[in-house]
Amino acid sequence: MKHTVYIALGTNLGDRLANLRAALRALPTAVTVIDDSPVYETPPWGYEDQPAFLNNVIKAETDLEPDALLTYLKQLEAELGREQNFRWGPRLIDLDILFYDDLVIDTPPLIIPHPRLHERAFVLVPLVDIASDFVHPTMQKQISALLAQIDTQGITRYDD
Repeated sequence: MKHTVYIALGTNLGDRLANLRAALRALPTAVTVIDDSPVYETPPWGYEDQPAFLNNVIKAETDLEPDALLTYLKQLEAELGREQNFRWGPRLIDLDILFYDDLVIDTPPLIIPHPRLHERAFVLVPLVDIASDFVHPTMQKQISALLAQIDTQGITRYDD
């Protein structure tokens, strides 16, 4: 059975645009991209003493169940060169499941919808481009309404 997922991609080390493109090229074995947002340059969040990020969001289909998708994405991050460091620190690539159909899951290590996406302009700005009317399953608000509630200062569309 095909499931619709939204996945956030982010990077702030090395050739950032190449990192995003490499991640997208590596996905199709288990995840088929249906739509992708423009790329945005965004200020660091959580830990600010680091380079700016490039972020985008994809809408995709997958046959993988939620836990298997998480495992697949974490393995893909490692294959692309991500090394674990401190929370919210610099990273070569970051792949986060935002939504999986309209499921609500809260079992370690997986929480869907992503627990902080409504606070993060670097996720909501690109998500609005491809899913503005999508309704957050626990907050019962459209993505566009969530974005309207937060500061988007410093986020700019990245033209390669």
